[in-house]
Amino acid sequence: GSGVGREGTGRAGRMTTAMSGAEVSLRGLRDRPFELLKELEKRSRAVATGSVAESSAGREWVGVAFRMGGETFLVAREETREVLGYPAVVTRIPGAKSWVKGLANIRGQLLPTLDLRQFLGSGATVSGRNTRIVVVNHREIPAGLMVDEVLGFRRFAEAEFNAEAPPTVIRCDSFLAGAFRRGGEVWPVLSLKSLVESPSFLQAAS
Repeated sequence: GSGVGREGTGRAGRMTTAMSGAEVSLRGLRDRPFELLKELEKRSRAVATGSVAESSAGREWVGVAFRMGGETFLVAREETREVLGYPAVVTRIPGAKSWVKGLANIRGQLLPTLDLRQFLGSGATVSGRNTRIVVVNHREIPAGLMVDEVLGFRRFAEAEFNAEAPPTVIRCDSFLAGAFRRGGEVWPVLSLKSLVESPSFLQAAS
């Protein structure tokens, strides 16, 4: 009778392994929030594929939503390389502007880390549990932007876009590329490309 017991256990074990495979891969991404978001998004898309709503909505725009001060903003997904937790060690750069936090060692690469809100002249960001670094996807300008919180991906239909940017408390209108409107909510779009290519950003040294 013991042989049957062992075989039964083996079969159950294999089933459990198969079922928990998805869970394990997500758990492995826990320390890489952006990859985790992408994986969750991919899975939700797989479930939603073929839905009438998606096909009738036309082309989609996907952005990463984040909080800065008391306001929420969007950045285009293609302008965002990844999202990181706030690094344990950030080395100050002598002679740099106050909004330059310093250099962080990310997987052997040095990443200039900057306080986005302070750069925009709206006070320093206080590092907390939800603080994140949004890494800009730019070929020539490496930059990690410190924000209060990343809220995840947001998807919009092109029809929800308005080229006129709304007024914001944080003074960033020269870097806004319009906004998405849905229901009573307005989501300003911050152009990371125009921000990191701006003369004021490139003059990080005092």
